[in-house]
This record gives sequence, structure tokens and C-alpha cells, in this order.
Amino acid sequence: MAATPASLNRLHLIATGGSIMHNLALALHRRGAQVTGSDDEIFEPAKSRLAAAGLLPAQEGWFPEKITADLDAVIVGMHARADNPELLKAQELGLRIYSFPEFIYEASKDKQRVVIGGSHGKTSITSLILHVLRYHGRKFDYAVGAQLEGFDLMVQLTEDSPIIIIEGDEYLSSPIDRRPKFHLYQHHIGLISGISWDHINVFPTEEDYREQFRIFAEMTPKAGVLIYDQHDEQVQLVTVPTNPDVKYIGYGPHEHTVKNGKTTLITKKDEEVPIQVFGDHNLRNISAAKEVCKQLGIKGKDFYEALATFKGAARRLELVREGEGSVVYKDFAHAPSKLKATATAFKKQYPKRRLVACLELHTFSSLNPAFLPQYAHTFDAPDVAIVYFNPQVLAHKRLPPLPPEAVQAAFQRPDLKVFTDSKALAAFLHEQNWQETNLLMMSSGTFDGLDLNQLAEEITR
Repeated sequence: MAATPASLNRLHLIATGGSIMHNLALALHRRGAQVTGSDDEIFEPAKSRLAAAGLLPAQEGWFPEKITADLDAVIVGMHARADNPELLKAQELGLRIYSFPEFIYEASKDKQRVVIGGSHGKTSITSLILHVLRYHGRKFDYAVGAQLEGFDLMVQLTEDSPIIIIEGDEYLSSPIDRRPKFHLYQHHIGLISGISWDHINVFPTEEDYREQFRIFAEMTPKAGVLIYDQHDEQVQLVTVPTNPDVKYIGYGPHEHTVKNGKTTLITKKDEEVPIQVFGDHNLRNISAAKEVCKQLGIKGKDFYEALATFKGAARRLELVREGEGSVVYKDFAHAPSKLKATATAFKKQYPKRRLVACLELHTFSSLNPAFLPQYAHTFDAPDVAIVYFNPQVLAHKRLPPLPPEAVQAAFQRPDLKVFTDSKALAAFLHEQNWQETNLLMMSSGTFDGLDLNQLAEEITR
């Protein structure tokens, strides 16, 4: 019989400095477990947060001597490699070794598991569900891939919460487990928000990538629920209602109006609900979250009451600063589908204003010459479209050099401006006329330290 996490009191985390892994360490520590960890590099905010809890390793690096027979289990993060010396020692000693998703499943075996999957929107949908549940005082655990406003950790594991809401990443589980994370949670309620090919280094073809979602859909158990975007063509291919024992629920964008840059929802009772987010993708996210909350016993009027106070997930179309004739937003968008959805939504929300939008190519897929053609015509909405990338990142990811003209050709936008120097990018942005003009900055990185707050302050004066 497998041990439950409640009996796993001595735990060691390999790659404890990772975004989700250091949050897991803090959550386990808060639960009363004895937690140790190692990593060869730990950056802020993980370093300060681990230090404040007394969990920061004394030294960066891997130390096999930390792996002893009296550990109850080892949890390994994706940052580690298969030949990690601590991992090899754990295998040699025959210790229990969990990936992050395996451990989360183990911790939630007795809970109702809700897993939010999809190439885009899953963080926003998950954060909205958590916001609604917390607003109404419901008990729940969670695991989400971003720091959310009002939640001090990205992971919460308790003994008494009857449900857990999990953001279901399709990326690999660990260096020794090549299964996608969201296959391991064994959902009762599953959701697929959209499918758009990503992670080319793991899924070399669009078919390979889509197959992972088909497997997820078919894992929905008897009396389970599968919620999906009924207008997404790729999703339609994997969510065919073939199991009579599963409840299939399709959704689309919520009915709404847009006036003076503000979006208002129209309910089935013709009531108006002003909201603080915008864009077709967010209107779909709201419908998705509403369906999940309905399955969890949240009535429509209670959902809308909570929704009115929802500001959105951090870094997901997040307002940086607003002025009289301009606004500055940042967004985590980097994949082609996310880029197109965000840029188009922004232009529709402020149709009378000029839009300057900048995308940083930062991920392996986005910088890969084989994947770049996926960006064709995804950046047509902005009046001024800019792409930035750092050639050193290409070298670090062992990718070939990327000529700016190749980027222009891939996006199929001749007037696309391409920068490879962050100072030159900043200078260009400072030179723009920002009267009745908005700025949208999109990246999973930081534009190599560009001070967006200072820039936004100057733009919105």
C-alpha cells in the first residue's frame, strides 16, 4: 500500500529553486513536513522566500550526501537532469521518487480533482476558479503555474479540503518521466481550453502534440466531466463525445458589450456585469470557469458576484499603468495563438487608439527556425509590431543564429521591426509619440531587464 503524503514527513526536493518547486517546498513546510532541497542555481524571488522559511540550501549545487536512507521520499523537478547525482543516489538507495505531478496526485487521492488543461488560458481559468471559490469561503487546495493576487503560494495542500484545482501543464513530468504532467493527475473534472502546437523540442509534430490532449480527454472517468472550447477546431478533434458515462460540456465566449474601453457581460437574465478583463480569449475563459464552478455547486448569480472583483492573473494581460490617452499592459503571451488573441483583443478594446506591441522571442519553440512559420500573420493587429530576441539566448539553447530578416519573413509582415539589443529597443519606444497610443509588451521573459514601470510612467504622463 502506497504511503500517503501525510506520512511522508522527511522530504528532499531536487531542483528546489524552480518556480513551482520552491512553492511546493514552502507548502510542505507549512504543512509540517521536514523539507530539504538542492539546486545549482536559485534566483529571486525563490531565494528570499526559501531563506525566510529556513529552507534555502547552504550552498548551490548537488550533494549526494544529502540523500539518506531515512528520507521518506524525494521529489524531482524538471530543472534536474537524468544523471543528477542526487537523483542517482536516491535510485541507488531505492527511495520513493516522485515527480511534481505524481506527488500532487498522491496528496489529493481523497479529493475531487479538477484539472485545467490547454495550450492557452489555463492559468487565467484556474485563477478565476480559485478567486470565485475563495470569495464564497469554499475550502480547496490548488496547484497553479503563476503567482496569483491574494494567494501567497502557488501550491496549497491541506488535510481537510475536499477539492483541488490544478493547472494541468502538458509539458514533461520530470527528467526520468516523459509523460505530460496533466496525464498524472487523474482528473474527475477535466477542461481543455484550446490546442495550439507548442513545445516543439518535445512534440516534434502538431499531431504528436494534439495526441496528448486526446489521451487526457479519454482519461475522463465514469461519471466524470469534460469541459471544452467548442469552437476550437483542434479541441473538437479530441473531445468527440464517445463515452456515454462522461458528461461533455462545450462553451464559447460569454455574451457581452464593449463601450469606451470597458467590457460588460450580459447574463441570461439580461443583467449587466462590468468586468476588469477584456478580449475574446478572456470571455471564453470566463465561460470555462463558470462551467467548472457550476459543477462545484456555485450558482450563476454567485459566480458573477465574485467575477466583478476579479482583476486577472498576474502577467496575463496585466495593466501596468493608465494615463489619459494611453495605457500600458504586459502579457505572458509568447506562443502564436496567444500572441494573436492578445494583440487582436487589445486592438478591439481600444479601436480608436494606435497600438504599439512588442513580443520577446524567449522560449525554445519561439526561437526555433522550424517553428517560426507558425507565427505567420499572428501579429497583424498592431499598428506598430516589434519583435525582440537576445542572440545569447539562442546560443544558450544551442539553436542556430536567427537573422532579423528571417523573423520578418516568418511573421509575413514586411514592416515588422526586429531588435536584438534591449537598449536599442528601449530607445525606440522612448522616441514614439504616445498621444492616443497604447503599449502592449508580451513575453515569458523580461526583455533583458528593460524597466517597464519607468517606461510606462513616461508614456502615460
